[in-house]
Amino acid sequence: MYEKIRPYDDRQTAEALKRASGNHLIEQISAFLFPGKDPDILKNTLNTITGVDDFQTRVMFPAVRSIIAKTTKGVTFDGLRHFRDGKRHLMLSNHRDIVLDPAFIQYIFKDNDLPWSEIAVGDNLISNQFIEDLMRSNRMITVVRSSNPREVYQTSIELSSYIRTRVSGENPSSIWIAHRNGRTKNGDDRTEQGLLKMLSMSGSGNFVENMSELSIMPVSISYELETCAIQKAYEVYLKEIFGKYIKRPGEDMKSIITGIIQDKGRVHISFCKPITVGELEECDKLEKNDKFRKLAEIIDDRILGGYRIWPSNEAAAAMVSGSTPDDADAYRWFEGYLERRMKEISDISDPGRVRQILIKIYANPALRKNGAQV
Repeated sequence: MYEKIRPYDDRQTAEALKRASGNHLIEQISAFLFPGKDPDILKNTLNTITGVDDFQTRVMFPAVRSIIAKTTKGVTFDGLRHFRDGKRHLMLSNHRDIVLDPAFIQYIFKDNDLPWSEIAVGDNLISNQFIEDLMRSNRMITVVRSSNPREVYQTSIELSSYIRTRVSGENPSSIWIAHRNGRTKNGDDRTEQGLLKMLSMSGSGNFVENMSELSIMPVSISYELETCAIQKAYEVYLKEIFGKYIKRPGEDMKSIITGIIQDKGRVHISFCKPITVGELEECDKLEKNDKFRKLAEIIDDRILGGYRIWPSNEAAAAMVSGSTPDDADAYRWFEGYLERRMKEISDISDPGRVRQILIKIYANPALRKNGAQV
């Protein structure tokens, strides 16, 4: 059951990683993650993996530790107390980086002796067998994307059922899923009501019972330096010009690599207070669609409340509002950062507009925290 969307089991993982070990990219990945070591270290390790836990412990944990050391000034967190009673949660998270958002969470769990979670990822990122083998061996749940309404409906039922079974069934697991389709491109994190409706599809009770069973935990991820920031700004700009944005072949993979190797400054993850039965009962007093709208607002408030506002956000907010920055040095640094990022793009008719969008990516969290409309 759920064969097409569930993560690989131990046998499948061992077979998949033997396949993956022969890929031409393995040596390059190994050189980045483990510089100065035998170039065949990753290949040899993959050939001896016996299952999912073995892969995550021997490969993924040290890999993410290496990324943190190379590209961040540290990853901090709060809220792990919500897991200490053995409770499993459906983590609805804001989404800024394709791979690292859930990867950092997995690292935190392992480093604090908590069970790994499963991770929901769109199948648009699975561009070939190599990527599928690595991701499904890493407890990835496949979220099927489709333009066919009938297929969307059928796969949504299956995904909803799988998530409910894993969070609340026998041998439960926490699950990470982005609170919207795709990364936030403008720094304004908003939960999609459609996702909440999809999650409710598999319930057999009323609204409160169905949503309570999932034990929804909002999660807030804050990067001091936004990954792929200029690429996101450029995408928003092109949408403004043409009304839509069509990804080029290989663009998702480029974003994954860019996100991994770019400097991220400080990173903070807040595991927020789970949604309570009382809050669900308040939502349930409203009409059907308004129930989900109100629940989305509660989740968004939690995510915003847990968001760490960095000097980069404060400098950007000062630029947007025209106010005097509290930290003049951070403001000057951020001006230099903007100029460096703007040099990464060319051949655009209105670079000033792209710069404005880039500033808003950083400013919006701070503006919303201050009660401003964005």
